[in-house]
Amino acid sequence: MTGPAGTDPVARWHARGGLLPASRVPGGDLAAVAGAADFAVLPVGAVEWHGPHLPLGADLILAEGFAGESAPGDHHDAVPSGGGTPDGTATPDGAASPGDGVAGPRGVLFPAVPYAACPGQTRPWPGTVAIRPEIAVGYLADVIEGIVAAGFARLVIVNGHDANMSTVRAAMEWVSGRRTASLLLVNWFQLVTPDETAELFGPLPSRGHGGAYETSGVLGFAPESVRPGVAPDLPPKPKLPVPHPYVLVESRPDPWQGWSGHVSLASETAGRRIRELAGARLREILRAWVAAPPPAPPTDAPLPAPPAGPTVTAGPTAAAGREEP
Repeated sequence: MTGPAGTDPVARWHARGGLLPASRVPGGDLAAVAGAADFAVLPVGAVEWHGPHLPLGADLILAEGFAGESAPGDHHDAVPSGGGTPDGTATPDGAASPGDGVAGPRGVLFPAVPYAACPGQTRPWPGTVAIRPEIAVGYLADVIEGIVAAGFARLVIVNGHDANMSTVRAAMEWVSGRRTASLLLVNWFQLVTPDETAELFGPLPSRGHGGAYETSGVLGFAPESVRPGVAPDLPPKPKLPVPHPYVLVESRPDPWQGWSGHVSLASETAGRRIRELAGARLREILRAWVAAPPPAPPTDAPLPAPPAGPTVTAGPTAAAGREEP
């Protein structure tokens, strides 16, 4: 490790906590960084059409943005929730300030996975880059296992694209049977409740793909990438009138233009509130997770071996599957 703590990002991270980009870690420092880290962070998003008003990387912006909220104490690219400055002088949600002599949580931020499996509802629309699900699961499994193999037994995956919930979960399950690991998946979309979005946007549906909730979320991180006023309100297809959970997948849930929702309700003010609420809840989850006992190694051969039976020697006739007359 070289350079004073004020200029060396690794030394500053050891002293102050926050998020350290994995891409800035010299190979010779990796073992020490992995040993000092509370967790690693992997954002997963998508490149997908969200309507004429949102960027193709909306899900990536949200995944990377909320990943930056996971340990904002000294992450210079993250603006702490509730106001404050990017240099970490604010102390959102009880986080330590770099000037108070107490190191905050230490996270290591890995580069985001930008491409994903995308639903049939958005695949035909321009700009959607859809990966076949079987390829996506295998690729994610390799990425996750590589991070764990580098020494990060705790990995949180911050998701910005709903279709990733199934592929990431499948990859996590596979890796957990091969490596000693605690793998946590958090979807930003679920960190703000429907009741809270109703308070922000009113009674009209707001949580659809490219709708007011998602548009406001992007406004909370990258307002310059949103084009307000270019997309009309497109009320989504009503849900089934039952109180029970279900999963419904349809080829085209008209009215649908690769997005739906009351976009006119979106605002930067709502986006800041969404960022504040979801960021605080993400950090709450992470604190509880880090405080929990670490996992045991994967189970190896949990069932007893079958008892040895008599040895049968097959002659040429028996081996051919015929009985002696």
